[in-house]
Amino acid sequence: MSESETEIDARGLLCPLPVLRAQKVLAALPKGTLVRLHATDAASWVDVPHFCTHAGHELVSAIEAGGTKTYLIRRG
Repeated sequence: MSESETEIDARGLLCPLPVLRAQKVLAALPKGTLVRLHATDAASWVDVPHFCTHAGHELVSAIEAGGTKTYLIRRG
């Protein structure tokens, strides 16, 4: 994680909590800030990209490894 990133651990939380956590954190950050969201909820694979599109944030990357989905989101 770089100095310009904020990390959110939403592992173990079910829909819609990972997105709600991301929304709350992103709202408090300046535009362009990167947020790394870790989630285990399978629904996040659909929910996070949808949230980013509708909220004006950029989904930089989305990867899955070992049951954890990791999203890199740039605040819009």
